[in-house]
Amino acid sequence: MTHDRRALGHHAVVVAGALGALLGALTACGRSPADPSQAADDAANGTGDQPDRPVRRFAYPALDGGVASSAALAGRMTLVVLGSESDPASTAQARFVIDLFHAHSPRVNALLLLLDPAENLPLVRAFADFLAAPFPVALADADTIAGAGPFPGLHHVPSVLLLDRQGHEVWRHVGLAERAELERALERHE
Repeated sequence: MTHDRRALGHHAVVVAGALGALLGALTACGRSPADPSQAADDAANGTGDQPDRPVRRFAYPALDGGVASSAALAGRMTLVVLGSESDPASTAQARFVIDLFHAHSPRVNALLLLLDPAENLPLVRAFADFLAAPFPVALADADTIAGAGPFPGLHHVPSVLLLDRQGHEVWRHVGLAERAELERALERHE
């Protein structure tokens, strides 16, 4: 009986160690804002207000067969969500923006731009159907996925940009932005 308890104790230590390693890995993925590397990322990506940014011009094929473009979205404040069908935080971000869109429509436009490769199109379509977003959902091109497209430096999901009525980027957030934070950004720049 003592032998069985020791074996059980050994297994519990192994399982606890594995869970600790998993928790450590997950914690490393979601760095805290106090983490110096996060601060460096924020500085490089320009999290927050974005004065004097150029007009963002883009055109992506929308999943509904149309084109999601800066020209089509011009004239209203526009929230652009960069996400991925395989990222739970992107799902939450899309839900926050859908809610905000309903509250501010027709004053605000939105676009869900998925940074997924074209071969994931069936999964992307299923994700878009699940969300039932009332605004365009589009698939990004390779340059945008790499962070070299019209939103330079952004290849993290989720990320959110706010474009003014002329298409200037006035605010961006890398990581999950809660609805209240999105609301404050809209109020500051409307």
